Amino acid sequence: MDQTPKRRLFGTDGIRGTANTAPMTAEMALKLGQAAGLLFTRGNHRHRVIIGKDTRLSGYMLEPALTAGFISAGMNVTLAGPLPTPAIAMLTRSLRLDLGVVISASHNPYEDNGIKLFGPDGAKLSDETEMEIEALMATDLSARLAASGKLGRASRLVDAAGRYIEAAKSSLARGLRLDGLRIVLDCAHGAAYKVAPAALWELGATVISIGVEPDGFNINREAGSTVPQHLCAAVLEHGADIGIALDGDADRVILADEHGEIIDGDQILGLIARDMHEAGRLTGGGIVATVMSNLGLERFLGAHGLALHRTKVGDRYVAEAMRERGINLGGEQSGHVILSDFATTGDGLIAALQVLAVLVRSGKPASAACRVFTPLPQLLRNVRFSGASPLRLAHIQTAIAQAGERLGNTGRVLIRPSGTEPLIRVMAEGEDNALIQTIVGELCETIALATV
Repeated sequence: MDQTPKRRLFGTDGIRGTANTAPMTAEMALKLGQAAGLLFTRGNHRHRVIIGKDTRLSGYMLEPALTAGFISAGMNVTLAGPLPTPAIAMLTRSLRLDLGVVISASHNPYEDNGIKLFGPDGAKLSDETEMEIEALMATDLSARLAASGKLGRASRLVDAAGRYIEAAKSSLARGLRLDGLRIVLDCAHGAAYKVAPAALWELGATVISIGVEPDGFNINREAGSTVPQHLCAAVLEHGADIGIALDGDADRVILADEHGEIIDGDQILGLIARDMHEAGRLTGGGIVATVMSNLGLERFLGAHGLALHRTKVGDRYVAEAMRERGINLGGEQSGHVILSDFATTGDGLIAALQVLAVLVRSGKPASAACRVFTPLPQLLRNVRFSGASPLRLAHIQTAIAQAGERLGNTGRVLIRPSGTEPLIRVMAEGEDNALIQTIVGELCETIALATV
C-alpha cells in the first residue's frame, strides 16, 4: 500500500478552488500566510514576501488576507498588483526576497481562484515543502507569531510592471527589433493586459490588442490561450503576421499563424529547441516535456540528435527535471514554455518573443517557420467518476495494457487521473487515426462502466 502522505490543499499548481468556498477562503489565506511566513523565516534579517495577482474579483479578498497572515508572522509584504505569474517569480529572485506569492487560478473562469508560492530562487515549491506548510496550517500557530513590536509592514512596488517589461525585452538579442510585424495579442482580460502590449509595442511591433479590458468577471471568458478561436479570427480580420494568446496569469501561450491556424506548445518547443541548438545555446542535449507531448515532437528532436525527457503533467515538474538534468528549455503542449536562461517558470511573453525572433531572422511567414514537425494523431477524452479511482481495478489495468499492445511501436496510450477534478484522462496517439479513435472510445466505455 502507498504510504506517501496525501496533500489536502495543494494540487499540481498550488491551492485552487471556488472563491469564498472552502478551501479558497480568506480564513485559509490568512492561515497560509502565517504558516508560509513562519517556515520561510530563516535567519535574523527582516524577511520579505511579494504578492501579485491576476484580475479576478476575489483577488481583493485573498490579497489582504494573505498580507495579514504574513505580517502577523513578522514578514514585510510587497504588493505588486496585477502581474503575470512569471513576473512575480522573476521579482522574487531579483529583489532577493524570501518568498513570492501569486493569487491566480490561471486559465480557470473568474469564479475560481488559487494561490501558488515561489521560493527565494524564484522556483515553485517542492511537494515536500508544500507538505510542511500544510502540516503547519493544521496546528495552532498563535504562540509562534510575531510580537507586537515585530509585526511586518506592507508597501507597494510602484515599478513592478516596468521591471518585468525590461526583463522580457532583454531576453532578445541586443538590437533585435520587431519593426514591421503586425501582431494580434490576446491577454485573456488577465494579468498581462498592460505589460504584454507595452513590451511588444516598445520593441517596434504594430500591436492589435484584444482581451485587455478586465472587469473582475471576464478573465479567460471567450478569450486567451484556452479559447484560441477568437485569436485566430482576429488574425484574419486584421491581416496580422501572427497571433499570440496568453492565459489569465500569462504563464502559457498559444500562437496562430497568418492563416489563423493554431500553433501549440509542442510546435513552439520544437521551434525554439532547434533554434537554440543551432546557435549552440541549448544545454543538456535535449529538452524536458510532459507525458502529454506529441510523439511527433520526440521524433523531430531525435532527428536533430536531441532527447525528449518526459515528466508527469505540471510545469513545476518540468522545471525540476530541467534543473536536475542541466537543461535550459522545457514545457508543455498546453503552452507552458520554460526558458531557464530568462525565467524560472513558464512565461508566455518570453516564449512568444523567442518565436518572433525566429520570424525576424528567417524572414519566413509564421505558417512556414513555426510548423517544424507533423504531429501524430492524438485524442484525449475525460471520464468522470465518483468514489475510488477505477484505475485501481484489475480489469481496467488489463484493458489499458491490451490497448498499448495493439499500438505497439507506432503509438502509445496514456491514462491518468486529473490533479484537480474527479476525472480520468484517456489519451492515445499513433500513426493510425482510426485505431486511435477506436482505442480511446473503448477505454472510455470500459472505465465509465466501472464507475456505475
